[in-house]
Amino acid sequence: MFGAGGGTSSYAEIEETDVILMWGSNAREAHPIFFHHVLKGVHNGARLFAIDPRRTSTASWADLWLGIDVGSDIALANAVGRQIIEDGLHRTDFIDAATSGFDAYAETVERYTLERAERITGVPASAIAELATAYATAETAQLCWTLGITEHHNGTENVHALINLALLTGHVGRWGSGLVPIRGQNNVQGGGDMGALPNKLPGFQEVEDDAIRARFESVWEATIPARSGKHISLMNEAMDEGELRCLYVLGENPMQSEADGSAMARRLEGLDFMVAQDIFLTRTAELADVVFPAAGWGETEGTVTSSERRVQRSRKAVDPPGSARDDIDILAGLARALGHDWDDRPAEDHWDELRSLSPMHAGMSYDRLEAEGGLQWPCPDEDHPGTPFLHGRLWDRPLTSTPAAFVATEFVPPVDELDDDYPIRLTTGRRLDSYNTGVQSGKYRSPRRIGGSIDLSATDAANLGVEEGDTVQVISRRGEISAPVRIDPTLRAGLAFMSIHFPDDTDVNQLTIDAWDPKAGTAEFKATAVRVEA
Repeated sequence: MFGAGGGTSSYAEIEETDVILMWGSNAREAHPIFFHHVLKGVHNGARLFAIDPRRTSTASWADLWLGIDVGSDIALANAVGRQIIEDGLHRTDFIDAATSGFDAYAETVERYTLERAERITGVPASAIAELATAYATAETAQLCWTLGITEHHNGTENVHALINLALLTGHVGRWGSGLVPIRGQNNVQGGGDMGALPNKLPGFQEVEDDAIRARFESVWEATIPARSGKHISLMNEAMDEGELRCLYVLGENPMQSEADGSAMARRLEGLDFMVAQDIFLTRTAELADVVFPAAGWGETEGTVTSSERRVQRSRKAVDPPGSARDDIDILAGLARALGHDWDDRPAEDHWDELRSLSPMHAGMSYDRLEAEGGLQWPCPDEDHPGTPFLHGRLWDRPLTSTPAAFVATEFVPPVDELDDDYPIRLTTGRRLDSYNTGVQSGKYRSPRRIGGSIDLSATDAANLGVEEGDTVQVISRRGEISAPVRIDPTLRAGLAFMSIHFPDDTDVNQLTIDAWDPKAGTAEFKATAVRVEA
């Protein structure tokens, strides 16, 4: 955000802040290690607000739960912003000195009265006003979100709506106040840092910038395409149109992780050639023409990066089993087979090459990462201590850099509309003891495991005439699956929940819609219209 591809804050800040907003994040189950920091903040006196359609285990720790209707986040955020402005609680000094676009934003949110927002979101007007006052008057505040905000057809606009609130109140660019996008899984931040994005080179440098691209080309001794590539949703379209005929899939299981699973299966089965490189034989790998068994965590040397932008060393403890090999070794061997002179270099050499090309990593030698327990980027040289929080520049007076922009956003409902045929809103998410499509967590037993069920409110279960454990059909506009009923007393009528962890038993992505955010390419996993039949 504001030109940096990571969250603004350190984990320690959430332990010391005054107000914590967990927006679209059940961190207690989906990010349990991070949630320990949240609990320290709560125990130290922070007020916790949970904004979530479900009264989750995270919400059970909150001072106030705002039970928002799925997909109405922009309406709620705009109403909070309007209330802050109306009450005169916005930081005019910060807005005037460090931001742009405030007038257009204020004009947009003026239409989102408390009463209108209550009708759209289902959140009582009094709760919206309480959230607005608490956030605006706090000395420090942390606004955290995750996939409940981004997995929508307008996920980027959702994020802008939250960033607007931080700009409105000056809760960014100083210790204790910031914006915290909690990454969806281990080392997602590191993947982005290393250039695993269609429009970026390592260090979030633009691939379409000729001067930047030339620096990489001189070191890599290769020509880099001058245009951005395709994100996964555009790749799906390219497969549909016959343009994309070959895939190399590393550490992904799109056969079971992508929305509208039936369509994804047709795409993968229709390819001319597919390579899978993974630590398990996933459903995707089963379809591949070639499978490279890769080494896992604890079997390789390297680095990982957390949601607080902290780069840490990962170390080899044991050799990979069988014929599994380090990802770097596999890629280098493949390059040699294709006629290129790639030698076998240790991971540290690759890292030092990265440091020479990515200014924000330049000061992070392996020796420093070992000695200091990791460093937070940007760290431009070996005398730099790392950066605990970002965008302190916004408090420079006079401002000598680009102002942070308000981006006015309008509420648009989910694409998959509710109607008489599909009257229940299904949302998806994670459980504490399981991980993603279950490849890494499904082979062992757990006393905390809740299997592949559909969670219904007691009201909806009674209306359907079903009880706990009964098998029902869950039907969307794209497909249908069978699932056992689990009655969740915290769910409101009209809202259902399914986890993503058990696609072999209850493949929820047979139901989800592949409508996607045109900027980020993320599908709308969180808002599916379904009906449930006994």
